Amino acid sequence: MNITDTQPKSDKKPLLSIITALSQVATGVDPERHVRKVLFSNPSPSGRIFSKSEVLSEYSRLKNDGAIQLSEPEEARFLDVIRMKSVRTISGVTPVTVLTKPFPCPGKCIFCPNDVRMPKSYLSNEPGAQRAEANKFDPYYQTYNRLVALKNIGHPTDKVEIIILGGTWTAYPVEYQMWFVNRVFEALNDFGKNLNPEPINPEVMGLPYLEKNLENISGDKINLTYNQVVTAALRKPSSDTVSESATFETLYESHKLNETSPTKCVGLVIETRPDEITEEEVIRMRKLGATKVQLGVQSLNNKVLSLNNRGHDVDKTAQAFKLLRDAGFKIHVHWMPNLLGSDPKKDIEDYKKLFEDPRFKPDEIKIYPCSLIESAELMRFYKSGEWKPYSQEELLHVLTEAFKLTPRYCRITRMIRDIPSTDIVDGNLKTNFRQIVEQNLKSINVTPVEIRSREVKELNLTEKDLSILETDYETEATKEKFIEYITKEDKVAGFLRLSLPNGMHFIEELSDSAIIREVHVYGRSLEIGEHQKGKAQHLGLGRKLIDRAVEISKKNGFKTLSVISSVGTREYYKKLGFEQSGLYQQMSL
Repeated sequence: MNITDTQPKSDKKPLLSIITALSQVATGVDPERHVRKVLFSNPSPSGRIFSKSEVLSEYSRLKNDGAIQLSEPEEARFLDVIRMKSVRTISGVTPVTVLTKPFPCPGKCIFCPNDVRMPKSYLSNEPGAQRAEANKFDPYYQTYNRLVALKNIGHPTDKVEIIILGGTWTAYPVEYQMWFVNRVFEALNDFGKNLNPEPINPEVMGLPYLEKNLENISGDKINLTYNQVVTAALRKPSSDTVSESATFETLYESHKLNETSPTKCVGLVIETRPDEITEEEVIRMRKLGATKVQLGVQSLNNKVLSLNNRGHDVDKTAQAFKLLRDAGFKIHVHWMPNLLGSDPKKDIEDYKKLFEDPRFKPDEIKIYPCSLIESAELMRFYKSGEWKPYSQEELLHVLTEAFKLTPRYCRITRMIRDIPSTDIVDGNLKTNFRQIVEQNLKSINVTPVEIRSREVKELNLTEKDLSILETDYETEATKEKFIEYITKEDKVAGFLRLSLPNGMHFIEELSDSAIIREVHVYGRSLEIGEHQKGKAQHLGLGRKLIDRAVEISKKNGFKTLSVISSVGTREYYKKLGFEQSGLYQQMSL
């Protein structure tokens, strides 16, 4: 390690001592205990104990100024022990969640919370919602300030997955959608230019609604609906408010800048309802740069959907799946056991249908057991005795069976929604239920094969440790190839989703084309250009997976291979021989 430090500030000496000590930590040492020991041994001159984020911030500043140089192994050790909440970027990218403003929703679901300060289905006590409100729901401030926070606790910020949450995205005006996404990209581009970014306080802005016009909604006796209250409270556009409109031309300029920005968007996720998915909406989502859709499936039982006032049937869900898969989107569903009219046995059959019926077969899934929120209309059915929450034993049984039924090509992203216990009237309050389910599976000697359970995480690997495995399955619209690199223990280091369509396309450039829907290499998210020996992200697995996709596509007689690339991955695919063709990048076969 080389440190140059001519005129240190009073705090700089102990900070340098901390960085030095943590860069030389021996293997096998308990990292949390060691970090605490080092921090307490090197207080500031005033006796204050430095936080991890302060140490990380100082290291970043000294590195950018050229005042400190750690060798590659030293820097790897330092970042491994000081990084906070490392699970956030263990899957290869840094997720940033942003919320849309409160807005009327086309749905009238009885289980949905009616918190009028939030977009439909969200609660003001949820962590992401609190960040959104603090940033006045402005997408720029939400994105920029979240990136600052993540950088300050040691996470890389060069490969970012933007997750847009908030009721039904496609129900918002098109101008708002373009403005929202453009503001996100402006934040990514501006953040990438700043070596030492600081949080921005949006204090000059007002909330998008007038609080004095808000009314609380009682779920057991709804006089005013969420839509009525929000419509009355939303601020009308005026000269002193932010203009919530943009054009695709403006957005495309921001896209172009992001292709080479130090902070790239490598995935853009939106959420909506099945009955909002049309050919026109699918094309618009693609023009915005979206690559994944979170789809509120909730149930595949028409009677249950009707009892819960969902507003669409199972056929509409199937149609949404087909359109999204035709367009190459990754399909991430929300599924809700314990809805009104269901029971554990029906729920297990319902979950089984998700993967046995060729109309569905999602790529990812969030399992959100129905929670009782005071503002939801479900309160009325709870008080009448028509609905009750599952016991812990019933819930454990359903979720254990769900794990057992999930195939290796699907990832259970989340199990149990992060709703504060203070908002739940009755039912499960344990947010670590996934851990409870995993312990139960272990006790009955069942090893789940869903993706998240098999990620390599921090394993050091060589190419000799890996073999390639291909899983074939058919959907209504395609033959699917799930190609993965796995270890002897069946841990997954990287995978590719390849669709081989069996029919005509409503998107012209996808005619007679195979489609790469996702390429993902697991392991710690590393900065672009950064290499750590033995880390899966730098074994060249992505290129090898694409080479295999080319080989399979040729063999099946396709003339082109398309990829639903995100804006920030265009340069990567360009280097591999793909060229921009309309809404996709393509390679001639």
